[in-house]
Amino acid sequence: MTTSGTASEDQGTGDPEIEDLTDLYREYGDERLPPGQRETDRFPVLSKGGTPSVDPDSFAFEVWGAVDEPLSYSLSAFRDLPAVTQRQDFHCVTGWSKFDCAFTGVEFADIVELAGVRDDAEHVLFHALDGYTTNLALDECTRDGVLFAYGYDGDDLPADHGGPIRVVTPQKYAYKGAKWVSGVEFLTGKELGYWEKRGYSDTANPWNEERYS
Repeated sequence: MTTSGTASEDQGTGDPEIEDLTDLYREYGDERLPPGQRETDRFPVLSKGGTPSVDPDSFAFEVWGAVDEPLSYSLSAFRDLPAVTQRQDFHCVTGWSKFDCAFTGVEFADIVELAGVRDDAEHVLFHALDGYTTNLALDECTRDGVLFAYGYDGDDLPADHGGPIRVVTPQKYAYKGAKWVSGVEFLTGKELGYWEKRGYSDTANPWNEERYS
């Protein structure tokens, strides 16, 4: 579903056909690093609690709400869906950014098409195995770069970074990208997520420093 250009080969890993979305920042200004952020080569681990235990044999990814076709996939079936690999930047609300992350996964827009999302759907709520939730407007989710990611830098996404599946949202602070995501609910009205209910920004634009409401 992505319309961005692709490189024939990723210079860092040798993976064929990786989509480079690292120029997304140009929509918001001239600086790739958002204000108040510092670049790091590390990938710190942050979450509201510990890493949940996941049984890959019983794991299910589900889609429900304002859809014509509710969906349920085993982990292996989900990984059989058409996938892309994208080079993205990752911005944490705590003040660090990691450039050039290579995420592999299923585009959000593909799930919209498979589920037959209804015309009256306007928002989504992501649900995670640890009880975490986060919300976004539907039109933010169908942008290039929003993935249900299960791969990172050529390997499986590590459990402490949200494996087996997490959401990535390169145009937002990373708390909008739920780790250990178990499904997505399509809503006709807005419902705030875990951090949004606790004072974090609902819009979460890094280039506007929308950290808190």
